[in-house]
Amino acid sequence: MARATRIPVADAPMMHDFALTEKYVVIADVPITFDGAAAEAGAVVPYVWNDRHPMRIGLLPRAGGTTLWFDIDPVYYSHTLNAYDQGDTVVVEYTAFPAPFHAAGRGMGGPSATGAPTLDRWVIDLRAGRVHSSRLDDRPQEFPRINESLVSRRHRYAYTASTAEMWRAYEAVDGTWPDEKFTNYLVKHDMLRGSRQLHRFPGDAAVSEPVFVPRGGARDEDDGYVLSYVNDPERGTTDLIILSAQDFGGHPLARVHLPGRVPLGFHGSWIADA
Repeated sequence: MARATRIPVADAPMMHDFALTEKYVVIADVPITFDGAAAEAGAVVPYVWNDRHPMRIGLLPRAGGTTLWFDIDPVYYSHTLNAYDQGDTVVVEYTAFPAPFHAAGRGMGGPSATGAPTLDRWVIDLRAGRVHSSRLDDRPQEFPRINESLVSRRHRYAYTASTAEMWRAYEAVDGTWPDEKFTNYLVKHDMLRGSRQLHRFPGDAAVSEPVFVPRGGARDEDDGYVLSYVNDPERGTTDLIILSAQDFGGHPLARVHLPGRVPLGFHGSWIADA
């Protein structure tokens, strides 16, 4: 630990993730706050949407100093893709659920949410003191990842997952969706060209977070592999799927049959066993 900094915020908000640039720690103060009564009643997720808690984005200088706060329209900041400094701006790319977001979901005993998450971008203008929001991809998707050698610096490629079973838990509709967006697939985004590739899975094969692993001796940002857990409904267990990142729509390079089912939404990082 190099430094510990206390950042006062009201109402005990749910800060699920944050972002890093080379200069700043990016903090999302979201309008989902702790509900003591729900906790006492045994709620699995004792957090509620709080219209009285304004949404802010904070920039804490990594070298030390005061957090700079910027007001922004409310969303639920779910997971960070990446962030980086760009002149007098800070760029943050992330997945977000629209407001109001209900942390328990509709399929987990909670009220209906308003929709599935999308891949979005904030550009925080330090000179003007405001935040510009934009949509990078309106397909439902979550668990964004990049080549982690580029965390806090500008990247070109990104990887996300669309999991129909998760949208069923959070989307405010019943039954199945006629829209093909509500299926299972992994996405490779090319931020330079503004294009994307999909690797599709059967409708009942729930997919999880795609993790990029560079190939030994790789020179290109996307020279490597994408690993993801995928439910195998016929076996009632989970497979570990390994894709070539540069042949993203092609057949998997490997499929590892795991002995049990990995819970939907379980995600993390892979490290070398050495």
